[in-house]
Amino acid sequence: MLQSVEVGKKSLDDYEAVVGADVVAAVRAAAKPFAGARVLHVNATAYGGGVAEILQTLVPLMQDVGLDAQWQVMVGHKEFFTVTKCFHNALQGHSIDLTDADRAVFLQDNELNAKLLEGEYDFVIVHDPQPAALLHYHGREGGKHWIWRCHIDTSTPYIPVRDFLKPYLLEYDAAIYTMSDYVGSGMTFPQVFIIPPSIDPLAEKNRPMPIEEARMIVGRYGVDLKRPLMLQVSRFDPWKDPLGVIDAYRKVKAQKPEVQLVLAGSMATDDPEGMVYYAKTLRRAGEDFDIHILSNLDGVHNREVNALQTLADVIIQKSTREGFGLVVAEALWKGKPVVGGKVGGIPMQIIDGETGFLVTDTNSCANACLFLLENAGVAQEMGAKAREHVRKNFLMTRHLWDYLRMFASLAGSSQTTPVEIAWKGQKGGV
Repeated sequence: MLQSVEVGKKSLDDYEAVVGADVVAAVRAAAKPFAGARVLHVNATAYGGGVAEILQTLVPLMQDVGLDAQWQVMVGHKEFFTVTKCFHNALQGHSIDLTDADRAVFLQDNELNAKLLEGEYDFVIVHDPQPAALLHYHGREGGKHWIWRCHIDTSTPYIPVRDFLKPYLLEYDAAIYTMSDYVGSGMTFPQVFIIPPSIDPLAEKNRPMPIEEARMIVGRYGVDLKRPLMLQVSRFDPWKDPLGVIDAYRKVKAQKPEVQLVLAGSMATDDPEGMVYYAKTLRRAGEDFDIHILSNLDGVHNREVNALQTLADVIIQKSTREGFGLVVAEALWKGKPVVGGKVGGIPMQIIDGETGFLVTDTNSCANACLFLLENAGVAQEMGAKAREHVRKNFLMTRHLWDYLRMFASLAGSSQTTPVEIAWKGQKGGV
């Protein structure tokens, strides 16, 4: 069988202090009709990246409200993840032509995983391109409703790759996208649901951290705690543009020589390009000892990211493509305005000039960072608005509620009429 991921226990009631009793009651009421329903999430990795982070909270909360939810991870050869990284890049707009061997690797590993998928489920959610052909090879036996969840920005895909995947995707009963702009012409799923991602406010990465504890943690990495700090937390990936962040930092440093930069990321098991781009980022940093490039290989995990975000004077997410960007919501939740690329799901989170700044190039990024460094009072006011924006729109309780509403629609629909249903920013901060 596929590899099962063990998740800890979580209680929805613990979120009442953050979102309110009415929200908790609404979610439990939405879950009642699905008591005992079997739900399976399948993705490519149990560690690294936003999908794994979401499932680490979403699955145990589904269990807490009465669903029999499971999370399983597909197996794959190294060549498979190299090919599916190309799929990822192509769906976000890179012109990458697949070879016959690439297609064969993708299909063979999907067929293998389909044979390993066992059990009976009411809802099967297949995440992202890696296991996209799972339904094709497995068949509908064992799953009443099959849903494909796309976490990436597919608004301008490289059409030959999209069209290769299209017949496998359109076998699903429904699809979930972060934004309606990502659906694309010709993707005629019976139902399309718009469900933005979310963060867990009670996770180790997002819980309030005392300043002294944050200082102790960050100080271990050689950061001067007396000087201003710029920060980007992301995978080492060209779409996250760490090289552009270094260029923006250098423009800021020309006017504020005391500034420092931390680039912190993790190496995901399904991202074979990560180490290559990590090395490229190190080369761009050169001999500037005010640039600190850190990863999980240096012991940077959730607690350390929390500390860095808690202490940072400016937080950046200079992506050039971004399905959503959970790190933006994480930073906003800590009351920090964010300087982010004006792409994908970032503008959903950053209200330009209110909860941060949207930028389009290195110069605008540097200018926004300088403004926040030189106007601490304004930054604090923006940060307060940022936290409330996340509370109302991007917490895990809303995410769980969206899934329950989707299950209700699928269970009661004929699946013959294309329909798009969006539940975003519900009243009361669900």
